[in-house]
Amino acid sequence: MTQLILVAEDERNIVESLSFLMKRAGYEVQVAYDGRTALRLLEKIRPDLLLLDVMMPGCDGFEVVQAVKANPALASMRIVMLTAKGREVDRRRGLEFGVDDYITKPFSTRDVVSRVKALLEGPAEAGQVPA
Repeated sequence: MTQLILVAEDERNIVESLSFLMKRAGYEVQVAYDGRTALRLLEKIRPDLLLLDVMMPGCDGFEVVQAVKANPALASMRIVMLTAKGREVDRRRGLEFGVDDYITKPFSTRDVVSRVKALLEGPAEAGQVPA
């Protein structure tokens, strides 16, 4: 069964690049361009992983994470935050909210794909050596 990734990001060029590479890696991709749409889609499609921008219209990524973690049906979903907010306090905040990974912009989209694979498939399947 193909795993589903929801990309919640308001920058279309990033969405296009991530979507292309995720599909090429064998994932199904859905897109939300704002936080409120992401929350509606999460309830409807229940993706395996959420790639989530912090600064989006509607509600920000931190609000989305809080809503996901407060919902027992979604709480175990893997979340990777993508953000220009690279300060340690922001990173710590995301990790304290329960995100699985926190990637700062600018980033390599190929690196994002590798990190997604590691989260969804485990290190051996993603071509990485376990620590």
